[in-house]
Amino acid sequence: MKIFNRKARHKYQILEKVESGIVLTGAEIKSIRAGRVDLSESFARVKEDEVFLVNAHILPWKGSEKFSDARRQRKLLLHRRQILNWQGKIAGKNLTLVPLSIYIKGNLAKVELALAKSKAKFDRRAALKKQTINRDIERELKEQD
Repeated sequence: MKIFNRKARHKYQILEKVESGIVLTGAEIKSIRAGRVDLSESFARVKEDEVFLVNAHILPWKGSEKFSDARRQRKLLLHRRQILNWQGKIAGKNLTLVPLSIYIKGNLAKVELALAKSKAKFDRRAALKKQTINRDIERELKEQD
């Protein structure tokens, strides 16, 4: 099951993507397998040469004895070179790290992380307008067939 961050592609222009691992507890991995995750307000932060996922809401598993904080910071597993490379790119510019999706690959939970630049309001409106025009064209083509 793959859980997407729908707001990310609307709010941000995606520049680069990378797949990373994530450090979880047993109850959290069960919640991810069940699809009980919300990434809409989440982002990643580089802190002391480590990357942490902030504000990702993973609901606690019902059968778990120990309930952890649903919005706690979770460490992302990236290579040192990748972290330093992205840290250098983020430093002087208005860039951020945004999780695009979280999914299970084999037995491991993975996060698709993106280096992104915020879109201006008029860019978002233009993108929505373009989508509606394309949708209308496709409808017209289907009606003609």
